[in-house]
Amino acid sequence: MDAPLHAEPLDVPAELALVAIDMEKYSQFPEAKMAAARCDVDDIVATVLAECRLPDPQELPGGYKDSGDGAILLFPPSVLARLVDPLLSRLDAALVRYEQQRLASSPVLRLRASVHVGPLSLPDHRGSAINNTTRLLDSQANRQALSAAKDSGGFLAAALSEIVYQRTVHAGRTQELGPHHFLEAVARVSDKPGFEQPCRIHVPGLTGPAVRLYVTDAASPAAPSSTTQPSDAPLTPVASSGGTFQFHAQVSDATIANSIDTLRIDRGQR
Repeated sequence: MDAPLHAEPLDVPAELALVAIDMEKYSQFPEAKMAAARCDVDDIVATVLAECRLPDPQELPGGYKDSGDGAILLFPPSVLARLVDPLLSRLDAALVRYEQQRLASSPVLRLRASVHVGPLSLPDHRGSAINNTTRLLDSQANRQALSAAKDSGGFLAAALSEIVYQRTVHAGRTQELGPHHFLEAVARVSDKPGFEQPCRIHVPGLTGPAVRLYVTDAASPAAPSSTTQPSDAPLTPVASSGGTFQFHAQVSDATIANSIDTLRIDRGQR
């Protein structure tokens, strides 16, 4: 193709991977400590991104959006798996190290995160992808998961959109994380009654079942099918020498259960 296609208003924007982070209880920090705490979080995130060999979002036009108590980071979609593993575990580990060195006068840093992927126009950030990312971040399930992190000595909880989970964990692109590290849930936001989407909740260091105790919007565990027969034996009738039949499960076929008009038994060689 000699020249790029001319963009039309209804063209779908290029797809981007998005990570949103939010500091817990930032608005409750003393005003004099807010700037320092936010600077510490920015330094932690920048260090972990470099450790994971991820690009600097600030080098992408419109790739960094400040949200006051956090930020939304944009990445090329090719690095999506690394935004799940190892980014989340290393981010939690960095927050643990920070806590071990934190001055008593400095506030505790705990983060919620979300990971999503979708079309988004730049540099104006137009598109539902960024809205869904922030709603996953603010979802009740993600907030409750942070309580699980606190009780286990962790400092991070994350919500993945279902498409991110399918493209990364389910597709086998995460080396250290498997399906048992995630809890299937529904993302809901109290002040967004029209928003309800499936998601996967992750707390580094915990399995999905361990987080389930904290999340009221967790999906119900799969129940055994009500159509399962009590025996593995087939419903095929077995003829005996006396002309009777034995069935190894409840008979539901109307032809057998009600009447048999014609019966032909081959009494040949046995």
